[in-house]
Amino acid sequence: MPLDIIVGAQWGDEGKGRITDLLAAEAQVVARYSGGDNAGHTVTVGEQLFQLHLIPSGIVHPHTRCFMGGGMVVNPETLIQEIDRLDALGVDVSPKRLKLSTAAHIVTPAHRALDGAEEARRGGRELGTTRRGIGPAYTDKAARRGLRAGLMRDPASFARQVAQQVQAAGEMLEKVYGLQAPDPAEAAELYGALAERLRPYLADVGALVGQALQAGETVLAEGAQGTLLDLDLGTYPYVTSSHPTAPGALLGLGVGARQLRRVLGVAKAFQTRVGAGPFPTELQGAIADRLRGTGEHPWDEFGTTTGRPRRCGWLDGVLLRYASRVNGLTELAITKLDILTGLDPLRICLAYQQDGERHNDLPDSAADLSEFTPVYEDLPGWQADLWQARRWEDLPPQAQAYVERIEALSGLPVRLISVGPEREQIIQRDTREVDSPY
Repeated sequence: MPLDIIVGAQWGDEGKGRITDLLAAEAQVVARYSGGDNAGHTVTVGEQLFQLHLIPSGIVHPHTRCFMGGGMVVNPETLIQEIDRLDALGVDVSPKRLKLSTAAHIVTPAHRALDGAEEARRGGRELGTTRRGIGPAYTDKAARRGLRAGLMRDPASFARQVAQQVQAAGEMLEKVYGLQAPDPAEAAELYGALAERLRPYLADVGALVGQALQAGETVLAEGAQGTLLDLDLGTYPYVTSSHPTAPGALLGLGVGARQLRRVLGVAKAFQTRVGAGPFPTELQGAIADRLRGTGEHPWDEFGTTTGRPRRCGWLDGVLLRYASRVNGLTELAITKLDILTGLDPLRICLAYQQDGERHNDLPDSAADLSEFTPVYEDLPGWQADLWQARRWEDLPPQAQAYVERIEALSGLPVRLISVGPEREQIIQRDTREVDSPY
């Protein structure tokens, strides 16, 4: 009865979707445990590109059952659109395969309007939210006034409650922000119709996950965003409103730790983030542009959900060790190693310096990194194109050395290495256990 968890080890956008797609081939259940449609996972199968925001990435495997956990906040309109897109592509998204937890919370037009209003009010101090209503939905959840998905079992009653919530939020939008509020009647009509369609998908996901584990099935828990965006453990206040870390998977799916087998952290071979917040190894200029790409390709560094260009920098070993500690990582998957081709030298942040003192690990929380100067180590780069590499032996010695240095700095074995966007462009590697010198 193994439970495997996939988490982002950076600020999100690490390529978790394609790693989930790979591991889902050997899982019976794939379950998303946190976040909302502020996340975006991309899976490429042959010529077909799947961009998913709510539905677990395992849906593209016909043998898996996919669950959306109670730790999520779900915009029903987005979910229906995603179901319809997948159905048009020939993917089975029937209620037999896809289930939505009755404990998940609903994102309404009021939440989206409030999100945009609050972000605009911050002026030049925006948090960089996607304005999808995620934060206000989690706020209502914590304040115990949120609407849970289980209410959609009675569409008429659900529609009335949506209207009431939109009306209450409208008073704040008009009085505090001076903005026009969404129409409660229109919201009620729309959400009532959405509830009719989604009613067959509702289930006690925690019970279904428990039954699968009890039956000896493999459950793959898929995270959204990344460790450094965790509400408690990330670079607060520039964080998301949920818990994309491994402990959040247990809470978001309603299972205990006894069934846990592995926690795989996904990290890019370099560092990126979207939106505001500290970024010690951030680069400007030609190298940053080279890492980011032009935006012409789906794998370039532009947000799947927002389309915003990502900030880029060198890999941060300090934050990678932090992510390992707070998640209890058992191994790593390194993505986008191919993007480093042609850069020489390559740099990895080994430690931070502050007031003449060196810190191999964070001296405090991850909340404020602005006072730290990265201490770098230079490694030789390579010129060979990695797209055809399928085995460890196919990588040039410099690329092997770069991966091995990541292992040494993190104290974790690198089991998977992606060298391109396609499904088959992943090197699977069994390695010895690694002893970190830090």
